Amino acid sequence: MARYVFKLPDVGEGMAEAEIVAWHVAVGDRVKEDQHIADVMTDKATVEMTSPVAGTVVSLNGRPGEMAAVGAPLIEFELDGAAQAAAAPKMLEPPTPSAAAKHEASYRAGTGPLASPAVRKRAQDLGIDLRTVLGTGPEGRISHADLDKHLASSGQRSAAGLSPAPRDGGEVVKIIGLRRRIADKMQESKRRIPHFAYVEEIDMTELETLRAKLNAEKRPEQPKLNVLPFLMRALVRVLPDYPQINALFDDETGILSRFAAVHIGIATQTANGLLVPVVKHAEVRDLWDSAAEVARIAALARDNKAAKDDLTGSTITITSLGALGGIVTTPIINYPEVAITGPNAILERPVVRDGQIVVRKMMNLSSCFDHRVVDGADAAAFVQRLKMLLEHPEMLLTA
Repeated sequence: MARYVFKLPDVGEGMAEAEIVAWHVAVGDRVKEDQHIADVMTDKATVEMTSPVAGTVVSLNGRPGEMAAVGAPLIEFELDGAAQAAAAPKMLEPPTPSAAAKHEASYRAGTGPLASPAVRKRAQDLGIDLRTVLGTGPEGRISHADLDKHLASSGQRSAAGLSPAPRDGGEVVKIIGLRRRIADKMQESKRRIPHFAYVEEIDMTELETLRAKLNAEKRPEQPKLNVLPFLMRALVRVLPDYPQINALFDDETGILSRFAAVHIGIATQTANGLLVPVVKHAEVRDLWDSAAEVARIAALARDNKAAKDDLTGSTITITSLGALGGIVTTPIINYPEVAITGPNAILERPVVRDGQIVVRKMMNLSSCFDHRVVDGADAAAFVQRLKMLLEHPEMLLTA
């Protein structure tokens, strides 16, 4: 039998290395050509690796969370028959027996189903053989929800699960892939940037009335408007008077780069973690175009289809949790930007207007600034300008 070694290719603009995020095969598995075998992560995206040949996995080189150099052996296959003939021009020397044995020992497939210690303990307490449970997680991993479904289908729930039981065990999770990149970026932002927070309450009653009217009258092809397009329009109206806020600060060189164009990052929660796709040239977009572009790039991010250009180039970021926005947040600046702003939840609250207590739709706008390059007075004046425009939204409809 012949061997074929698949080396990590350059999957993105001359990169030198990539992080191994997940293996989708194990030693001993028979794989087909073009089968999904691994996920690796570059600086900006997770890339699916597919097998160039059909064969049996002999060894896997690297654990999830480790870095692999471009050109380094990633996975070794044992070929036979047609697969051997097809791969012959690409055949490489096999690794030494000691290296192959070492990898095989390290990555040999487990003898039981994948499940956390807590799930295994619960299954044991319930007398369930995990080999009879269908796992719906990555690589067939069995979750508590899978156990619940198994109990329901087997009629055991009434006998086994109605009374509460003590919870034991736990789970150790290694932070890798996108989650590690997010953690590193958040740590870098907090370590480098002296954050200055400023929160202002805004009366959104008129804006909400206008928004409802526009949505009721919109054409079928137009997207539904939420608060974000209005905030984006307010930003592009105010930022020209505060160029130090629409900027990137390279603190190693001491250079602040100010921009005329407004490229707005939209913090987006995905199944893999927080990504920040970018609406380019927001200054030339109206409310409808802004809403459509936010929907487009957010969908790309959530579907893991965003390209590097979709995730880079922002000059200021908006972060929003929508209806879950709470009362106040202190968002972390998207380094090397110098400002971030985000709407909190819109709530009906009693307020005083002309000496009378009335109910208004109120929202807090939470912002953070890099205090090295943005003075407190300028930050406050900037937010007050945003407040004025959001409280008089008809001004956002003019050029």
